[in-house]
Amino acid sequence: MKQLWCKTTLALAIGAMSTHSLGNGIAINEQSVSSMGTAFAGRASSAQDATTLFGNPAGLSKLKRAEVVGGVGLVKANVDIDDASAQTSEGDMVPLTPVPFAYYTSPLNEDWHYGIGLYVPYGLISDYEKGFGGRYKGQYSKVEVVTLQPTLSYRINERVSVGFGPTINKIKGKLVNQLDNSAALGSGETKVGIKGDDTALGFNAGVLVDVTEQLAWGLTYHSKVDYTLQGRTRITGGDGPIFGQFNGEYDAQLDFTTPEMVDSSLTYKLDDQWTLYGGATWTRWSRLQEIVVENQGTPSILGMTPIAEVSEQLQWQDTWSYAIGASYQLNPQWVLRTGFALDASPAANDNRTVRIPVGNRKVFSLGAGWSPTADMTIDLAYTYLRESEASVNQHSTELAGAEIAPGFSARYNNSAHGLGAQVTYRF
Repeated sequence: MKQLWCKTTLALAIGAMSTHSLGNGIAINEQSVSSMGTAFAGRASSAQDATTLFGNPAGLSKLKRAEVVGGVGLVKANVDIDDASAQTSEGDMVPLTPVPFAYYTSPLNEDWHYGIGLYVPYGLISDYEKGFGGRYKGQYSKVEVVTLQPTLSYRINERVSVGFGPTINKIKGKLVNQLDNSAALGSGETKVGIKGDDTALGFNAGVLVDVTEQLAWGLTYHSKVDYTLQGRTRITGGDGPIFGQFNGEYDAQLDFTTPEMVDSSLTYKLDDQWTLYGGATWTRWSRLQEIVVENQGTPSILGMTPIAEVSEQLQWQDTWSYAIGASYQLNPQWVLRTGFALDASPAANDNRTVRIPVGNRKVFSLGAGWSPTADMTIDLAYTYLRESEASVNQHSTELAGAEIAPGFSARYNNSAHGLGAQVTYRF
């Protein structure tokens, strides 16, 4: 029973499956469409607009006027499931979902700038069909984190700027999966539903250096965020002498920490038309070694309370991602962009789940910016993402010798098309 319950509650925190995002692990990258066009290469070193508030808070010092930016990213995921060990279907498990963002920045004087941003760093809606063979390991998940970030930047001298912004992060989620009643002297299936939420603080900090007139270097640190999710575990449809005792609601608590990220990049202005970008991002996914959940008021079965406290070993690994890109200033109104990125999965075949069946990624991006006036810019971007084949092999879960959650194994081949649009207005 230990393995079953943790896989249920786990998705409240790590269910942010990036199958529908341009980031790997549980991350989302859709906080800037102008950066999306170069596959986010140069995100920490090129302050193109107010979206630098996320990419590098120090970049606010590069903005000469007040700016308002609003935009949205859309990702259409394609998930092919092959060699499944149980009845399954290959319908869309990731609905088309918008990822919005908004920023405002303004100079206070020549050296100080301030701003505020609202964006989504993590998010998920995954919905397998009812006949999915892995529904006992995960059928429906919805998780989102919304972040509000007030920010200040300071220009130390003509070449060096720093920036800092506390983050206020709201997480909420819902999860549904099934249990097999017939394996435990019952009939039909038990529905297990989880809801929870929390608000926690973190921060983003950065430094931006103009090494030469042509070369800029940026470094951004996104802090860890510690959550204590409070919610409920609700069980319905339990049948028989075992699952019949589960029906009801229980208070649930889950401690979870999102990892630190360090982003370093270079921007090199080759001439008046060409600009080159390169960057690397380190993510401390090794924080996700084990998840522990506590449930209150759980029933005693066979003299035990098997779901009072449970844990699951994840054994995720730290990762590096790399990106290169270029932009071409076609004329004063139009800039064209392209980029390519490699993004490693933190999960190996031994610990990958149906909720997060991600593999190593290759990402190709195209983008453009159009400035019909000096006060307005419209940015568009397209991205194609392709993952290496990812294997899932989850073992069955037993209670008193009965297989209440059959195992599931399959090969996932994931790809996605991403579109983004944003509008910047300066005044």
